Amino acid sequence: MVYYKTDSEIELMRQSADLLGRTHGEVAKHIKEGVSLSHLDKIAEDFIKDHGATPSFLNYNGFPASLCMSLNDVVVHGIPNDYELKDGDVISIDCGVYLNEYHSDSAFTYPVGNVAPDVMQLLKVTKDSLYLGIEQVKANNRIGDVSFAIQEYAEKHGYSVVRELVGHGLGRSLHEEPEVPNYGKRGRGIKFKNGLVIAIEPMINMGTRNVVQDNDGWTIRTRDSKPSAHYEHTVAFHNDKAEVLTTFKYIEEVFKF
Repeated sequence: MVYYKTDSEIELMRQSADLLGRTHGEVAKHIKEGVSLSHLDKIAEDFIKDHGATPSFLNYNGFPASLCMSLNDVVVHGIPNDYELKDGDVISIDCGVYLNEYHSDSAFTYPVGNVAPDVMQLLKVTKDSLYLGIEQVKANNRIGDVSFAIQEYAEKHGYSVVRELVGHGLGRSLHEEPEVPNYGKRGRGIKFKNGLVIAIEPMINMGTRNVVQDNDGWTIRTRDSKPSAHYEHTVAFHNDKAEVLTTFKYIEEVFKF
């Protein structure tokens, strides 16, 4: 069942999303060579709790951290550990905040130091595909229009789209209906209706779209070990138009590349 949010519920989600954006900004200040993934996770957890909220991912179905930190060939759900970032890495940081009894969810992929030009292009195309998907969140469109826009753009640039993992609705639950695939056909799926809130999150691979799961039961990585990128926003269809509730502005204020 799809849960459509009232104006007051969207306002509560807007507050959750703002704290999430500021959490990303705090983490972004520390993205550099020599910093461990576990240290970045602690920064996020402390910041969220200090602001009266709860990390959405911590203990969710047993996930042991506040951030999903996915390094290089890891697509999503990487578990923070003592690995220290080094020159040439790319790291996707996915974070969720639970505030006012509502979740928000967003992700950003960072380059660390000097990253190969072809990998930087993967990051750019993935981020661009997110916004092309968001442009399709409009009256009379359907979920499939978002999916098609992302897939067409990514594949036009020679990349592949992960099929096993998709975007989703969210609200009082971290994962609600509908699913929001990053592949599909125009005109398919439910039509946008005021109050629908979804997480759009293209996961784009440089090589094959096929993925494998590590023995930890969480980490999803590319089968060919080539890099992957992941960007995500929480988006509400509200007053007959898209409103991006989450933001990257706090990241962009402190992390330059």
